[in-house]
Amino acid sequence: MGKGNDNDRYVVRNQERGGWDVVKENHERVSDHFDTQAEAIGRAKEIVENLGGDGEVRIQGRDGRWRDSDSGSRNESPARDTKH
Repeated sequence: MGKGNDNDRYVVRNQERGGWDVVKENHERVSDHFDTQAEAIGRAKEIVENLGGDGEVRIQGRDGRWRDSDSGSRNESPARDTKH
């Protein structure tokens, strides 16, 4: 999936039951499941902050491509996040 920080969280579409999952890299289970992508993004950001804020939230678009990332508060740089 990504570059591999254990505090990173990924918002991915759940193909089997619909909705959106919050997972970590090489996940064996889903951290959380939501009906909307916005709810999943909010929860992923909360998890990253609770883990110290040095991870990233990577967001998968409906088409399966990675559309955006959002750094935790301790992982922010002066440069703006860019889409991947």
